[in-house]
Amino acid sequence: MQVKKIINAPLERVWNILTDTRQWPAWGPSVRCVECPQRYIYSGLQGRLKTAVGIWVTFEITSCEAPVSWGWKVSGVAATGHRLKKLTENSCELIFELPFVAFPYALICRQAANRIARLALDK
Repeated sequence: MQVKKIINAPLERVWNILTDTRQWPAWGPSVRCVECPQRYIYSGLQGRLKTAVGIWVTFEITSCEAPVSWGWKVSGVAATGHRLKKLTENSCELIFELPFVAFPYALICRQAANRIARLALDK
């Protein structure tokens, strides 16, 4: 299952928002706080995040192919995939990938995509 959003901003700008752990709480409705040793993600990076309900969970970046895609595990379970597709010099498509069994989470992904688009336009 995928949630897609066309964003009228350069792919590199959107990639920076997606991979900057300091910005995750700004666009991720389920993320309140992030603790990890690096600001920008890379494959193998581990950390933890505080969820919207106040629970701390661990995460690990399992793949990162800049500036195209990244995936992760949250509490040891494969979670949302993040992908960008360049459309023009000033636009791209953001794609969240999630398993069908997680279809209710698509609403959260839609909200996240809208927030990322707003952040990209504000820069």
